[in-house]
Amino acid sequence: MRAVLTVVALAAAFAARAQVLPTIPPGARDVAAVPGGWLALEKNALQLVGGDARARLPIRGRQLDVRRDGDGALAIVIDANAERAVPVRVAGGTLQALPPLPETGFGIEAACLYRDAQRLVHVFLVAKDGQAEQWLLGDGAAPARRMRRLALPPNVKHCRVDDADATLYVAEEGAGLWAYRADAEGPPARQIVDLTAPFGRLAGGAGALAVLPGGVAALDDKGILHAWRHADGRWLRLPPQAGKRGHLAVDGEGRLLAQDASGWRSVPLGLKAPSLPAALPVVLPRAQTEPVARAGDAADDPAIWRNQRDPAQSRILGTNKKQGLLVYDLQGRQTQLLEAGRLNNVDVRQDVAFGAERFDLALATNRDENAMVLFAIGGDGVVTEAARLPTELAEIYGTCLYRPASGGLDAFVNDKDGRYLHYRIERQDGRFAARVVRRFRTASQPEGCVADEDSGQLFVGEERRGLWVLPADAERAPQLSMVLPVGGLLAADVEGVGIYRAPGGSYLVVSSQGSNSYVVLDARAPYRVRGAFRIGLNAADGIDGTSETDGLEVTSASLGGAYARGMLVVQDGFKRLPDGPQNFKLVAWEDIERALDLPR
Repeated sequence: MRAVLTVVALAAAFAARAQVLPTIPPGARDVAAVPGGWLALEKNALQLVGGDARARLPIRGRQLDVRRDGDGALAIVIDANAERAVPVRVAGGTLQALPPLPETGFGIEAACLYRDAQRLVHVFLVAKDGQAEQWLLGDGAAPARRMRRLALPPNVKHCRVDDADATLYVAEEGAGLWAYRADAEGPPARQIVDLTAPFGRLAGGAGALAVLPGGVAALDDKGILHAWRHADGRWLRLPPQAGKRGHLAVDGEGRLLAQDASGWRSVPLGLKAPSLPAALPVVLPRAQTEPVARAGDAADDPAIWRNQRDPAQSRILGTNKKQGLLVYDLQGRQTQLLEAGRLNNVDVRQDVAFGAERFDLALATNRDENAMVLFAIGGDGVVTEAARLPTELAEIYGTCLYRPASGGLDAFVNDKDGRYLHYRIERQDGRFAARVVRRFRTASQPEGCVADEDSGQLFVGEERRGLWVLPADAERAPQLSMVLPVGGLLAADVEGVGIYRAPGGSYLVVSSQGSNSYVVLDARAPYRVRGAFRIGLNAADGIDGTSETDGLEVTSASLGGAYARGMLVVQDGFKRLPDGPQNFKLVAWEDIERALDLPR
């Protein structure tokens, strides 16, 4: 009884402070604020009202969501007859229905918009049985394209997205309110915001939703308004308010509106938008490779081979942990598949001298045999297996190559237990062989490494701790020194490491897997950090961004065209636009220079 009295008292106090908004048609099923007025979704039409605006779009619609765009807005409505999502442009006091999205093959119960960090607009479409799709809306020049399929709870009646922290809220009838990742990159993830009694405070589940600065609000089946403040990945309940009806909205100032018996009223909640970390600059991929031929966690590490006679005919080598070695051209087309077993990491060195013989060589770690697989690369970019070299390791993992000043080739290979073996690759009687010349270890699991032949340094990544440096020369003691610990811009896991070699200053590029980003720092002490960036969605060319990158490679050699100043190649942990097996993304170095304002 005390809880009921408290709700009633709160409702009375709220009613005394609330402001009735007379411009919204009383018969509106759903409303949304737009510049200069309101969109009101009624039984058989979408109306633009307020001020001098009086526009009407006939449609038997349900669900309404809006994103402002300067002096106009973009809305999404579900055509209930056709079961199609219809974008609507709001501009100059008019409503223009844009081409509907393609048929999904399911009845649409809920729809909501999302504007990502690149200001691109997406729409989520949800079926009654939990099927859902995320679409990238077109900009007039390109049609809408499906980003991914995802699984949501059954009986979702409403959804809304908080663009500021990329959180998708879905209200499950009879169960509660859930929060999902709205960003298509990365693995699916969800959290409980609140549940129905007796597990939570909601009566009969969550209904209408509204996203507010710093929080979210929802109505339950008894017309009680619940609100939560969102901070540090947690949702803190605010006092509930009774006496509401079936819909919520947010005005142009970010204030909550709710329906009661008298119409639409504002609801003061006292929420404040949280301060968010500054967004990292975004660079766009120029191309992507064809997906690998195995689903799941398959693609891992790339390497770059430069065609000395015709740089445009250079090749990208990539490992498939479930199949072998893939070879691509610079347009991302697969030219070869060498089914050499479960290969994890790969590296390339060109013009390697063994006496009078010279080779372009790639070396990959084979997890089936705990061996090194050596490949020869012909002048035309054709790759052939040259040797299998056993190791002492129990779980071989990462590798990188080094050309000593005295000639020949060294290989560093590591084990998941932290061990590193430094091998000397030799040529004997027309055959390749390997022997251990040095040993060292990290305290926990390593993987990525890169050797700088200009400075004679070896950089190794320890996934949970950071980036280390030690002498690459086999004759020197392997004393590790910390270059960049995990924290700040570098988030665990520390994965791929590459070096951009340039006369004016060389840079290390490190995959910060935990933040889906890439850190750039000087390759010479004191290892100044130049910044970090993300690889975003190239909507014009239909290439998704990257996330959870394992391996990467970078070169400063000119490969022609967009890659005249070099190229970065990264593994993409989640292929989107549309969903598919993993692949590799190609980035022009000049785009990174521009994003981080690097000296040229």
